[in-house]
Amino acid sequence: MSPNTPQNGQFASIKIIGSGLIGTSIGLALASRGVSVEMADIDPNAAKLANDLMASAPVEQPEIVLYAGPSSGLKSALESEFKVNKALKFIDIGSVKTKSLLEVSQSSIPTERFLATHPMAGREVGGAQSARADLFQSRNWIYMPAGLGGSPVDADLIAAGLWMIQALGASPVSMTAENHDRAVALVSHLPQVSASLLAAQLRGADSKLLDLAGAGLRDTTRIAASSAALWDEILSSNSAELLPLLISLQSDLATFIERLGVSASVSDLIEAGNQGRAKIPGKHGGAAREYALLPVVIEDKPGQLAALFDECASAEVNVEDLTIEHSPGQFTGLITLALSAKDAQILQAHLTKSGWSVHAPR
Repeated sequence: MSPNTPQNGQFASIKIIGSGLIGTSIGLALASRGVSVEMADIDPNAAKLANDLMASAPVEQPEIVLYAGPSSGLKSALESEFKVNKALKFIDIGSVKTKSLLEVSQSSIPTERFLATHPMAGREVGGAQSARADLFQSRNWIYMPAGLGGSPVDADLIAAGLWMIQALGASPVSMTAENHDRAVALVSHLPQVSASLLAAQLRGADSKLLDLAGAGLRDTTRIAASSAALWDEILSSNSAELLPLLISLQSDLATFIERLGVSASVSDLIEAGNQGRAKIPGKHGGAAREYALLPVVIEDKPGQLAALFDECASAEVNVEDLTIEHSPGQFTGLITLALSAKDAQILQAHLTKSGWSVHAPR
């Protein structure tokens, strides 16, 4: 364990290279916990905005350098920092891990001083202006305790990475780079391609037809608003894992087209989608939006959640699911309860009568 690293991994200073959504969100969250944060970016305007958001100043000797920029700039950026300070430890948060570990293994940076990680969080809008300190709450955050070939990462760096992940409200998940890249191809990269290609079909559509669009189209194309430059790099970097999934999708689409062309049934293909959807973790396949959503604002103090569930029991309603939104340092939290439409109306009336800050279900 490094003499400058507490036993629990907590660190006091960090430099974050990349002042986009993820980097700035990490900076905001760490700054709220008393960590000295310096934001950097090849775009000085982005760096200035990020630093202004957290009222940060340059950090002379950061303990950690976290790279949150484009993967194409990883090697040169980290080597530049290492040249100035040979004691630095490095963390990255890129979407494809095999490539980043390979680049570090080919650099002057000792591989044991580099921790590859990837927070499974994001938004379809980017930039420092979209950053949120609570972006990582209740999200998985993958990390690789070993480099390519199984070479171990320094124990103090792993401890620092785990402290950061947990301090930001995320759940650390240990994986190999290979398993990570295979997983994100399925759960992140394939959905992005599908959403983008679907949304592209709307370009020439009559705007009067699009006026009829409802939640289905909006939900399935939400992530199509993501940065084209960012995703071009991500998808190219993970093409080996993504291509087999796209070929399988292409085969299913061809079968679908063939059957429709002869008016044959496609119910089994729709049913296959039902089965796949049901495998997504979470109650009823994680489909909270299938229910009425009842927002309740609670104070940030012990016992509030338990008291809310006591009220649900008193109202004799069945809560199907819930989400909790709470930013660090915030004195209130938002609990969104998923119930049947009838139960949502009953509970809203009950909570209002009992003095809770409850809002109209949606």
